[in-house]
Amino acid sequence: MQKNSLNKVILIGHLGAKPEGRYTKEGKSVVSFSVATNEVWGGADGKTIEHTEWHNIVAWGKLADFSTEYLKKGQLVHIEGVLRSRQWEDKEGVGHKTIEIVCSNIVAL
Repeated sequence: MQKNSLNKVILIGHLGAKPEGRYTKEGKSVVSFSVATNEVWGGADGKTIEHTEWHNIVAWGKLADFSTEYLKKGQLVHIEGVLRSRQWEDKEGVGHKTIEIVCSNIVAL
């Protein structure tokens, strides 16, 4: 079995809303925001088909500070990071699962 693997995501898309930063109990800055990517292709009947995919983005530390201060809704950005999934239960005991991209680099375009 191969031991090496790669988990890398590269996106270019538009921000869904202005990123809003917060701090953990330990004082680390973190920000969450969404990025939309769009695809357009021709269908079998000749009609144009459009699809928008929304991606949940998380950034920590200096990237979180940069995002909070300089990024705005609708802005085109280049995101690099890794795909992460996590699960949790809310106060009512209902299970939730989410898939996020944890940023390693953000470039405002």
